[in-house]
Amino acid sequence: MVALLEGTQAPDLTLSSLDGSRYSLYQRLRESPVVLLAFYKVSCPVCHLEFPYLERLHRSYPKLPIWGISQDDVDSSVIFSKMYGVTFTSLIDDGLSASGNYGITHVPSVFLVSKDRTIRQTIVGFNKSDLEKLCKQLAEYADVSYKPLFSAADEVPEMKPGCMSKQLV
Repeated sequence: MVALLEGTQAPDLTLSSLDGSRYSLYQRLRESPVVLLAFYKVSCPVCHLEFPYLERLHRSYPKLPIWGISQDDVDSSVIFSKMYGVTFTSLIDDGLSASGNYGITHVPSVFLVSKDRTIRQTIVGFNKSDLEKLCKQLAEYADVSYKPLFSAADEVPEMKPGCMSKQLV
């Protein structure tokens, strides 16, 4: 899996949201200590598993932007967001240029990008311990107490490999 690694400079991206608004990573990083990017495609069952937990992160740290970056069209992405209760910003990677710049071979691929444009964490697929580590980092950036992402009631695997990216299909 070739996704950009921690310590790598994050490429800028400017994409449209589901409502047509434009979002620029570098511009947003002027206002926020971090931005979390989560690349996905609607047909990926591992994305279906992970996105409710990303929504939990969004609800725990609402001041830190999370951007879902869909490899699908607007209509499919709207349905996906509604189905999984996603309220954070969803963007469309039309033409898959952002996916290519980030080396996406599998989804979900998640990148925590800090104000200095450095990737602080990369997660490809579903990894429970990496998501918990991400939760701790977000708590630090938000300057709030850490609250575990997973509860005893969550019956999820420790790991699950991602699905092939649309780029390679």
